[in-house]
Amino acid sequence: MQTTTTVPSYLAGLTELRTTLKQMLPPDSLNAFDGYGETLNSTMPEILKIRKGDKAPNFTLSNQLGNAIALSDLLKKGKVILVFYRGAWCPYCNLQLNQLQSVLEEIKSGNASLVAISPQIPDASMSMAEKSKLGFDVLSDLGNTIARKFTTVYRHADYATDIIKSLGIDFEGYYSDDSYELPVPAVFVIGQDGTILFAKSQGGDFRRRVEPSEILAALK
Repeated sequence: MQTTTTVPSYLAGLTELRTTLKQMLPPDSLNAFDGYGETLNSTMPEILKIRKGDKAPNFTLSNQLGNAIALSDLLKKGKVILVFYRGAWCPYCNLQLNQLQSVLEEIKSGNASLVAISPQIPDASMSMAEKSKLGFDVLSDLGNTIARKFTTVYRHADYATDIIKSLGIDFEGYYSDDSYELPVPAVFVIGQDGTILFAKSQGGDFRRRVEPSEILAALK
């Protein structure tokens, strides 16, 4: 696989994002979110439910267009990269997915397809995909049924949800239930035989994500 474009650095992107967030958000809100990320990281030391060498469970989920997408069908075409994320309201998720969009051609040249999975409803996924011009499937895992087989699922703290709402974000509007459960962000690369080739999470702190360069390297 040959890289034809510059692979973005998540850490560099995070630095830019943090500068923007400091200008947009009240200091108390940003500090509260940061503290929450640190708390999650310390209370969830073990994240992954499935690891390198394990067999990935098959699943079928609806994409942003309402079409059924089966993992088994994707694997017939090549390797599959699964990215679990929290939702379109999360700026760190948007940064990660936008960076992966920028290397989508490299992913395709590595004989792989990219799929992002969250518990948000298809309409929310559609809006995000259109806004960010994403060229890959964004799947809706309502109730985190599939996420629980791959990564840790946790209940979003009430105070963090309240801060999100105070910023004018309709948190509940992104989801089909009132469980307030979200998946810990994680990335998996699956071989055509269904074997996990790469599995990684940067922990419970939602600000941290797997670097695109690591994902591309896993395809080689």
